[in-house]
Amino acid sequence: MTTSGSGPSDGYVAGFACLVGRPNAGKSTLTNALVGHKVAITSSKPQTTRHTIRGIVTTPTSQLVLVDTPGLHKPRTLLGERLNDVVRETLLEVDVIGFCLPADQRIGPGDGFIARELKEIQQDRRRPVVAIATKIDTVDRQRLAEHLIAIDQLGNWDAIVPCSAVDGRQVQDVAKVLATYLPKSPGPLYPEGQLTDEPDVVMIAELVREAALEGVRDELPHSLAVVVEEMVQRPDRPEDKPLLDIRVNVFVERSSQKAIIIGRGGSRLREVGTNARIGIEKLLGQKVYLDLHVKIAKDWQRDPKQLQRLGF
Repeated sequence: MTTSGSGPSDGYVAGFACLVGRPNAGKSTLTNALVGHKVAITSSKPQTTRHTIRGIVTTPTSQLVLVDTPGLHKPRTLLGERLNDVVRETLLEVDVIGFCLPADQRIGPGDGFIARELKEIQQDRRRPVVAIATKIDTVDRQRLAEHLIAIDQLGNWDAIVPCSAVDGRQVQDVAKVLATYLPKSPGPLYPEGQLTDEPDVVMIAELVREAALEGVRDELPHSLAVVVEEMVQRPDRPEDKPLLDIRVNVFVERSSQKAIIIGRGGSRLREVGTNARIGIEKLLGQKVYLDLHVKIAKDWQRDPKQLQRLGF
């Protein structure tokens, strides 16, 4: 681990850190590992994060609020452009940036694109950038050494930290290094024990989207949007056995995609509902009845009106 530059050492520090990287660089998995709890959806499909979900890591000396962004990429649709704008706005508002570069992939043009964006932010706004070599559990020592050298040559980073969110190696080091760049604070920004500041509705939509993406073909990730229509406690239930009715619409762009989500005789949709419900009940700490509906919103990723309606 190489570190240079130092943050405040005495007293409490608190602030915001943002993890960036190209799609599928392990940002969401690292966020969850740092928080020690699932706050960001993860998927083996690239670009599944659409909302900036904050994870909160509180220690006796610091509070690190993690902002997880969509992957920065060369956009091909209006949705892609909006997602990139979200990332850039976020980068200007945080105290320190973590640039995730997965060890199982060579440094590529996508990383170069992000490195150039970050160089401008480092120089103009004087934001520290920590390069994080993720997924080190997937490579041998030789490959990791080559990867760290390539990261070093890619830019002038304030620190470089290798870690594995999967087996937990050096995840605490990432938290410590990021915290050294946070401003002094009279105390935590969020109450202790709070892990995220996303409203339940956003988290529920993300859990449904994650379940719907599980094990389906590659044409689906970008075409899927989830909207929670309503959440109401079911009346006439005994007080010690409440039941929350949640109605959710899953939007796809084409009827062929609708067929994939629903599956033969509705089998796949039932599976999606069961998996999502388990996560939602854990999140809310109560029993829920999940009512899922799959709808077609033709070419929504390219239509400004539909993008707005679906929350982008």
